Amino acid sequence: MPTLSRNLRHAFFTLIMLLAICINAGAQTRKNSIQKLPNIIYIYADDMGYGELGCYGQQKIKTPNLDKMAKEGMRFTQHYTSMPVCAPARAMLMTGKHGGHSAIRGNLELGGFKDEEERGQKPLPAGEFTIAELLKQKGYATALTGKWGLGMNDTEGTPTKQGFDYYYGYLDQKQAHNFYPSHLWENDKWDTLGQPWFDVHRKLKPETATDADFDAFKGKDYAPEKMTEKALAFIEKNKGGPFFLYMPYTIPHVSLQVPDEYTKQYIGRFDEKPYYGQQGYTPTKYPLSTYAAMITYLDLQVGIVMAKIKELGLDDNTIVMFSSDNGTTFNGGVNAKFFNSVDGLRGLKMDVYEGGIREPFIARWPGKVRAGSVSEHVSVQYDLMATLAELTGQKVDQTDGISFLPELLGQKNRQKKHEFIYWEYPEKGGQLAIRMGNWKGVKTDLRKNPGNAWQIFDLKNDRNETTDMAAQHPELARQFDAILKREHQDPGVENWRFLEKVIAGGR
Repeated sequence: MPTLSRNLRHAFFTLIMLLAICINAGAQTRKNSIQKLPNIIYIYADDMGYGELGCYGQQKIKTPNLDKMAKEGMRFTQHYTSMPVCAPARAMLMTGKHGGHSAIRGNLELGGFKDEEERGQKPLPAGEFTIAELLKQKGYATALTGKWGLGMNDTEGTPTKQGFDYYYGYLDQKQAHNFYPSHLWENDKWDTLGQPWFDVHRKLKPETATDADFDAFKGKDYAPEKMTEKALAFIEKNKGGPFFLYMPYTIPHVSLQVPDEYTKQYIGRFDEKPYYGQQGYTPTKYPLSTYAAMITYLDLQVGIVMAKIKELGLDDNTIVMFSSDNGTTFNGGVNAKFFNSVDGLRGLKMDVYEGGIREPFIARWPGKVRAGSVSEHVSVQYDLMATLAELTGQKVDQTDGISFLPELLGQKNRQKKHEFIYWEYPEKGGQLAIRMGNWKGVKTDLRKNPGNAWQIFDLKNDRNETTDMAAQHPELARQFDAILKREHQDPGVENWRFLEKVIAGGR
């Protein structure tokens, strides 16, 4: 009996050891599987036009790091934002929904500009599913450094309730009008910066303005520098991966503000006059130089992030993407015509013409995305959800997007194409746009005139939308009408309702 007992004990301990080995092997397999997932960095400019980077034809503004990124990756020529203005573009990027389905369809502003009035924009509802939540399902650490604009810290829209482990930056878009704010937000807590609140929309009198008056709009802590600092710390902390870092910088959105050392690189290159704030936002003595310097500063931040990735040996396992939320602005001292900011395209920010919605898009992933490649694939930012789902081996059902991962990987035979891309925009009079193949339909001023006809453009031969072809193609108008009726869902917000009469035929 003692011998049998010893044998049983031996067999039991052997079984325990085998189970431990199996469990450890399984854990190691899962760990290896997670490690194979790429790190993802998505850098988002604010109000950057299609033609404001050197690699997209810009002649006056220096962007060496983004130009290098394009040489080392893929540059898209027909990539679109989901909406031509801040908050809805960001919501649709995060949720993979177009303007007919998104919970956020416009800049529904709450509160005011002063610190004590800060309330942000309409919060992204808790029931929405974001890219950050998608990636957390696969073990990603997630962070946001920049402008959110989808809900304050005490609402359901705050980033910590929308899939982000960490965030740092602006929650309220109105606060983001000042690049030298009194504070930013870090994981729902107020982070005091080195200057008090001041009114960035205060005008100066041209006949009395002094250098000291212009200098009053400068501060100690420049918000984009803080964003980069926090992003680098997140990368360092999570270098074991995988991580998702969303970097929505506030550049080059007005106000025109950047540290003097960067403006000095451009002063004297342009024939310019001071901007006194007559079109809103901060006055500046050198508006052209400041605007160019802001974009160059953003370019430098991209270079800093790329250098960090290389320093940590993460280059080959990190996909970096760069785009913008909408086209160049029309106010605040910005001169889009001088810089040819939208490369001749029609319209600017808040327009559903090409200048308001066609965006630069660059993707870099060494060994996976072919260096120096240019893509004409027609894509849109609400495709990002589907793309990252395919990248990480997941499925998403409720998205209007199509994965462009095959295009990135050079697998053109696998790349699906959009039947159409859809925009409905309730602001600036109420607008619609649908791209179907090379044809694009546009309707404007629909609140006052719901019976307005489709303007129809042939983008293949008329990228700048100069010639309305509607009279020659009534069948396209009927197809656009059918898409509108099928894709529009009630927004649930009265301010965003403008299509009921349009769908009813203008009655």
